[in-house]
Amino acid sequence: MANEIGRKASELKRQGDHLGARAMHNPWTERLARLGYLAKGVVYAVVGVLALQVAFGQGGETTDTKGALTTLAQETWGTVLLAVVAVGMVGYVLWRVVQAWMDPDGKGTGAKGLVTRAGYLVSAGVYAFLAMAAFRLVLGTGGVGRHGDQSAQTWTARLMSQPFGQALVAVVGLVIAGVGIWQAYKAWKEKFRDKLRLDGMPPRQAEWAVRVSKLGILARGLVFVMMGVFLVQAALTANPRRAHGLDGALATLAAQPYGTVLLALAAAGLVAYAIYMALEARYRRFLGA
Repeated sequence: MANEIGRKASELKRQGDHLGARAMHNPWTERLARLGYLAKGVVYAVVGVLALQVAFGQGGETTDTKGALTTLAQETWGTVLLAVVAVGMVGYVLWRVVQAWMDPDGKGTGAKGLVTRAGYLVSAGVYAFLAMAAFRLVLGTGGVGRHGDQSAQTWTARLMSQPFGQALVAVVGLVIAGVGIWQAYKAWKEKFRDKLRLDGMPPRQAEWAVRVSKLGILARGLVFVMMGVFLVQAALTANPRRAHGLDGALATLAAQPYGTVLLALAAAGLVAYAIYMALEARYRRFLGA
C-alpha cells in the first residue's frame, strides 16, 4: 500500500512538472512573468522613494501600493507608465496562477508545497485587485478607492462583525506576521539565490545583487511582521483602528525614537526590494530555461 501511494505521488509530481514545463515553454508566459516582476518593483520603488523623502524632510508621504499607483498617475507620462504597470500586474497575476496550478517551481503536493502554492493564489488575488485599481486610474473611471490604514481598518471592522470575527482577525494577523518571518528567514539564508541566474553576472555585481536582494526581502518581511502584529492587537482590543497597512507601519516607525533613521532604513529596504524585483525580471530562473 505504501509503495502504491508513493508511486502515485511520484506520478502526480511528474505530471505537474510536465505541465509546468509546457507552461514555461510558452514564451509569452515567461515574458508576462518578467514584466510582472518589473511592475511590482516599480510600485515598491515609488513607496520607498516617497518614504525616503519623508525621512529626509523633502516632502513625500508614507503610502502603500495603491497610493503608489495614484502617485504614478500624477507624474508626467504617468498614464502611459501606469498602463504598462497595469499590464505587468496582470502578467504577475497570471504567473502566480501558473505557479499555484502547474507548479513550475516543483513545490510538490506535500503539506509544505500545498501551503506555498495556496499562498501563490492569495498573492494572485491581491495583485489582481491592484491591477484593477491601476486600470481604473488609466481609464479615468475613478480612483483606487480606500487604501492604507483606511482600507485595513475598514475590512478589519467588517471581519470583526462576523461570528468569531476577533479570532479571524487574529488568525489573519498571525498569518501575515508568519509570512513576514518567513521572508526574513529566506533573506537570512539566501534562499532566493537558487531562483536567480547569478552566473550570468560578473562576480562583483553578483555579490552586490545578493546583498541588495537580502536587504530588500528582509525589510519587506519586517514590515509584514509589523502589519501582522497590528492586526493581532486590533483583535485583542476589539478595536479596528489598531489595524494598519503598509503606510501605517512606516508612519509608526517614523513616530518612534530615532524614527527618522528607522524610516530611512525601512524605505531604503523597500527600494532594495524593488531592485530585487528588477533582478527577478532579468535573471529569474524558469523551469526548462
